Amino acid sequence: MNENPADLAPELCVLIAAVLGLVNGLFLPRTRQWRVAVVCAAGLAAGLAVAAVDATRPDLVVFDAFFVDPITHVTRITVLGATLLVLALAAGPVRDHPRESEHYVLILLSALGTMVLGASSDLLVVVAAYLLASLPAYALAGFGKDAHGTEAALKYYLMGAFLGVVMLAGVTLLYGVGRGTAYGTLRAGLAAAPSAAASTGVVALLAGLLFKAGAVPGQFWVPDVTEGAPPAVAAFVTTVPKIGAFAALLRFGSEALPPGAGGWPALVAVIAAATMTLGNLAAFGQDNVRRLLAYSTVSQAGYLLVPVAMAGRTDLARTALLFYVAAYAVTNLGAFAAVVAAGRDDLAAYTGLLRASPLLGLSLVVCLLGFVGTPPTAVFVGKVLMFGAALDGRYAWLAAVAAINTVASVFYYLRWIVPLFRRPDGAVRPARGASAVAVAAALLSLVLGVGAGVALTA
Repeated sequence: MNENPADLAPELCVLIAAVLGLVNGLFLPRTRQWRVAVVCAAGLAAGLAVAAVDATRPDLVVFDAFFVDPITHVTRITVLGATLLVLALAAGPVRDHPRESEHYVLILLSALGTMVLGASSDLLVVVAAYLLASLPAYALAGFGKDAHGTEAALKYYLMGAFLGVVMLAGVTLLYGVGRGTAYGTLRAGLAAAPSAAASTGVVALLAGLLFKAGAVPGQFWVPDVTEGAPPAVAAFVTTVPKIGAFAALLRFGSEALPPGAGGWPALVAVIAAATMTLGNLAAFGQDNVRRLLAYSTVSQAGYLLVPVAMAGRTDLARTALLFYVAAYAVTNLGAFAAVVAAGRDDLAAYTGLLRASPLLGLSLVVCLLGFVGTPPTAVFVGKVLMFGAALDGRYAWLAAVAAINTVASVFYYLRWIVPLFRRPDGAVRPARGASAVAVAAALLSLVLGVGAGVALTA
């Protein structure tokens, strides 16, 4: 058994940065707590560098509970990069806040739980990672201590606690019928287990992971938390935890379950179709941009579930999910950064933004068109791979549902895009830091899209 802690260096970098940030925050005066942000950013940057180096090494299993493989590499790099962008978004709004250092530390701890969630190869570690990713996020949702934030945090916590208990019951049932919690043991044990018991355990386990992913039936928290939490926190909870959740779903479906066990493909395919359809239908009438983005993230979760459903049926599933989740993270953070920069939640208030602030407006347009899957954005390549996985896995009906939903989503994105080109109603003074993040995310989306497109056609 490999027990070398150095193989978990990216996670250790985040953990050390969180501890150092918390300790420093105890002794720094309120006006100097920005130094904690520097410490946390340095830890994330160091983890990102180490993760990039680890991605060139052979696959291995650490402590019999963590896979270090392409899924883990993409999860690490995407989570660390996305969290760095979130820190940049949060730095301005929480500057000189009485709990500024705690804000940064909570973000890092939740990101650490997400990284462990995506690398776990044991159900007990999955549960621990789920809790570590969730508990700091509950506190972040109510960080503003206003009425909307408190309501959002309460709904977030209650739903997460309930579905977490259901998830733990599923782990217990799978342990009983599969004779273990390690994925290798489960794969062998579930092959001979009663199908009804295995299916029940799988459904219960899915409850918790789908909550983290913001998918049906655990999506009810998404619009309230996105609207009620501080904008940077909303960007974080609708982006980073999803990365680990989808990585965990893909790993469980492909490595812990025997082919077809628990009705996995059909079950996840139906959930995917329901999630993308519900998200799109709910987004049509939204006039609050944060709620619109919330339902947009729900629909995107439906598209991301398509390759998860195809896990074990086609080799394209892993490539499709890993690229799509990275493309989604960049695009979603870019859209939220534009909202933070503009400082407005009303859809009508974005009239003329492209003329008043060309770079910010153009970045928002790129991100919104990216959600649709317009070339040459990164999500376009992700959707092409997603459709390919569904067709290769012989789920043509699911590909058709995804295509219909993609076309339908154009309507509500255009409701936001079209007013950007009109004459401005008033002066727009975007926040520089958030505007820079939006521009960087839009450029990264284009670079990833063009680069992946060239690689696929080569």
